Amino acid sequence: MIYLQLFLAFLQIGAFSFGGGYAAMPLIQAQVVHKYGWLTMSDFTDLITISQMTPGPIAVNSATFVGMQVAGVFGAIVATLGVIFPSCVIVTGLAVLYKKYRKMDLMQNVLGSLRPAVVSMIFASGLVILISALFVNNKISFSKGNFKTRSFLYFILAYILLKKFKMDPVKVMLGMGVLELVVQCIMKAV
Repeated sequence: MIYLQLFLAFLQIGAFSFGGGYAAMPLIQAQVVHKYGWLTMSDFTDLITISQMTPGPIAVNSATFVGMQVAGVFGAIVATLGVIFPSCVIVTGLAVLYKKYRKMDLMQNVLGSLRPAVVSMIFASGLVILISALFVNNKISFSKGNFKTRSFLYFILAYILLKKFKMDPVKVMLGMGVLELVVQCIMKAV
């Protein structure tokens, strides 16, 4: 039963996550955190971090990770197949249609109307992750102990390194991880 649930959950994610991995995050969250409870919100944030750090699409990495957590190696395979199956079918069908009808105004209008929806899904995902990274209870509140000041400083530092100094995102992520290790070692030593 768990294998069927994994397959169907990630089949839905694969079928409706237009716009790539970031657009899939709200769908992944809805399935694995809210509907099935396979992960907590904190685990989900870790999942997104791991999925971004590892090679490959976020949705596929997430499916593999969740499948492994829930049902071992076979669960990882089932969840991964579930998330990629719709893409294989849809992309094959779209390629045929696009090749045949790409010059039609209707096709261009449909593609153009999908862009704002995809951008809003990416924005919503980013906002959910930012809130969970900066606030203890995943609720915006600046009450004592709820705001993660160090995480906010890491966010600002990473943003500056990415935007002002145009650093490689992988180096920034690794640097933030090393910085946190150093901070933790200093805090334990004091």
